[in-house]
Amino acid sequence: MIIKNSEFVTSAKSAPGYPKSDLPEIAFAGRSNVGKSSFVNKFLNRKNIAKVSKTQGKTKLINFFKVNNEFMLVDLPGYGFANVSKSEQISWGKMIETYLNKRENLRAVFLLCDVRHEPTKDDIVMFNFIVEKGLEPIVITTKVDKLAKTKVQPRVDEFKEFFGIDSVYPFSSQSGFGRDEILNLVEEILKD
Repeated sequence: MIIKNSEFVTSAKSAPGYPKSDLPEIAFAGRSNVGKSSFVNKFLNRKNIAKVSKTQGKTKLINFFKVNNEFMLVDLPGYGFANVSKSEQISWGKMIETYLNKRENLRAVFLLCDVRHEPTKDDIVMFNFIVEKGLEPIVITTKVDKLAKTKVQPRVDEFKEFFGIDSVYPFSSQSGFGRDEILNLVEEILKD
């Protein structure tokens, strides 16, 4: 797949704000500061289409991006961010849950995990929730550029074993490593 064009469509807090669209959607979930916005920017090959911050919890709404007029890429708020109130954490959790429950055109959920750390309790909850929705979670390990090249594949293998899945996709938003594989995967998802 070649990304020819992409555009920010809208941000939404709840279902009434979701765009009216029949386009298939691919959502990205992950804990705060895992690199979802950086992933979106590199995936779309656009520098600042998604706002990136060193501050955890920057993405507070669900952000929708139209890609090639073929599908929507959906950036979900990060979970597991300790420096916000419990009520805000619950609000973000409900926002994500509502989106995953309501979107009939949701085709896949990519679960982003930092390759340097073990999956968190929240990652496991999200993985299981995606499975309960009848979707196969697609695990992408981010920040592979932060590891020595010889350590990347062993860590990817650990994620495969941990989640009991055959494929995990390593990715670097710095170098673009893994981007082509994920573009090919998206193309396959959209064919189904």
